[in-house]
Amino acid sequence: MDSVLHTRARFGQRALLLTTAAVPLTGWTVHAIALHRRLAASRRDQLTGLPCRDALTTYGQRQLATRRHADDLLVLVLDGNGFKAVNDLFGHAAGDKVLVTFAQRLRHWTAARQGLAARLGGDEFGAAVPVPRDYFAEELAGLRFHLDRPVPYEGLLLPFTVSIGAAYATDLPGRPFSDVLRSADVSMYKVKTGEEPFPYLGTTADADVKAVNGRRPGRPGTALLERAG
Repeated sequence: MDSVLHTRARFGQRALLLTTAAVPLTGWTVHAIALHRRLAASRRDQLTGLPCRDALTTYGQRQLATRRHADDLLVLVLDGNGFKAVNDLFGHAAGDKVLVTFAQRLRHWTAARQGLAARLGGDEFGAAVPVPRDYFAEELAGLRFHLDRPVPYEGLLLPFTVSIGAAYATDLPGRPFSDVLRSADVSMYKVKTGEEPFPYLGTTADADVKAVNGRRPGRPGTALLERAG
């Protein structure tokens, strides 16, 4: 009888030790999950829910590392036309509605093509999408048609159009994704200002355009920075 009681006691002690050891493990697991979620949330834009610039760069660089994906990787930069006027005339809530709608439309288009869309800042968005070169003009025309639609807001239809710049990673061989993104950014600006017709593919020269304090020449504020320099 004593041996039975002794065995049960030893078993109970082992069970207690295992349970006690499992408690901090569970706590750390919960903490790790919560930390992962916070990190994931920090890489997403709070207003639109799209990934931010860093996430797009990480995604694009990973695509470039895989030759099969890099061959058709088209990088886009999109900028709203007259967005400030929407804020000024209808208020910031209306402006937010435009941005959220813009993000939803762009996300739908990129997801259908197994790509990724991101908000770069303000009313500027980016994307990395596999698009065969033979179809890029047709695809971009379809994207612009998909985006250039009024946004419903409190019984109104807010006017909205975008300027789209593009660059193929294969046109900048050996260059990091950030350079391809800059080429697409300069492409967008040239289309927006009428310097180049839409659609226009960015070049190596566009990627090498000198930045003004890290900003593409022509962006708001860069003229002041250039004069100050």
